[in-house]
Amino acid sequence: MMHALKLAGLRLETKEAPDPLVELKTLFTGHHDEVKKLAAEMKKFDGWATELERKFNRSRLGGGGQIGLGDEKDLQTEHKAIGAYIKAGLENELKDYSVGTDPQGGYVVMPQRSETMMKRLFDATPMRRLSRVITLDAADSWEEPVDPSDIGGTWVGETEPRPETDSGSLGLLTIPLNEIYALQKVTQKLLDTSYLNIGQWIDGKIADKFARSEGLAFVSGDGVKKPRGFMSYAADSVATGDETRDWNVLQYVISGAATTVTADSLRDVYWSLKAGYRTNASWVMASSTANALDKLKDGNGDYLWRSGMTAGSPPSLLNAPVAFDENMPAIGAGLFPIAFGDFKVGYTIIDRLGLRPLRDPYTAKPHVLFYTYKRVGGGLSNSEAIKLLKVSAS
Repeated sequence: MMHALKLAGLRLETKEAPDPLVELKTLFTGHHDEVKKLAAEMKKFDGWATELERKFNRSRLGGGGQIGLGDEKDLQTEHKAIGAYIKAGLENELKDYSVGTDPQGGYVVMPQRSETMMKRLFDATPMRRLSRVITLDAADSWEEPVDPSDIGGTWVGETEPRPETDSGSLGLLTIPLNEIYALQKVTQKLLDTSYLNIGQWIDGKIADKFARSEGLAFVSGDGVKKPRGFMSYAADSVATGDETRDWNVLQYVISGAATTVTADSLRDVYWSLKAGYRTNASWVMASSTANALDKLKDGNGDYLWRSGMTAGSPPSLLNAPVAFDENMPAIGAGLFPIAFGDFKVGYTIIDRLGLRPLRDPYTAKPHVLFYTYKRVGGGLSNSEAIKLLKVSAS
């Protein structure tokens, strides 16, 4: 019987059927160089496989099978593939991998996530800083006696009769507490798994919203379920002085121009305030109004506006500090864009317990309810201490 054994291109033929082990031994003994060359080739295969594993970051190049003696055709295919691979180079073989497509490699390139959150900046109100703030330990309103009137006093001669003089009258300032609330619903899973402190973030947003809401109310609130702002009170012209004007009616000075503010009108506002109030008085206006006033000059060509002398200090106008409140009206015909006065005397804010946050994880499971409320009130306490400027020609 004819037998044949193919190995690395060699062929042996025998007419009989000797022991296969003997035949293999004879083959390997007579062709030592060819076998050594084959072993070197196999060693190269191991090196290529290692390199492929390193580049592709996986454990094996193929399916993990071994090349047997009978897989000559497969071996030739491997030879061609490896040869083409070596010729093209490792970098060319990887040229189709990119960040732009996730399956092509984009999955392994991740953005760096910030540990903080960018927040929108909202304008803060200066009213709490400028006004008188009273904290209530109990009750739901604040009351204070007011003495807005004068009494009679007349010079008299030695023997002249002394009739009864006019008596003064008292009033009562009453500021009720009003309530503002917020209710935010968040899943428990978001609270547990977020890398940001969601609870702290929500608390901060609520506090900021409350501050802006009450700031608007302190300026223009109508007093219905909210504080009453000083701009919501009636105002009378400069012709009505403090001695004859009704209490809780503000005084305004006209600008002298139908649509703008003049330098002289600012001086009129400044001097309309009594000297006792001017000592601690501040201007209050929006930034857009300040932008217009920044360009005003007096009769000598000098700017009325003065920047702060040190970093962080407020600018001044006619030697009085300026506070910016974007809740104030802009310059426009018939509007009141500027207030000037001693707000610690003129306006009072009352608080009860401050901000009250409550977390409820039971009512709406699997949500947590962030319920926050605050009780606050505000009202005009002395109408003589605040003056307004009205944009009007007459």
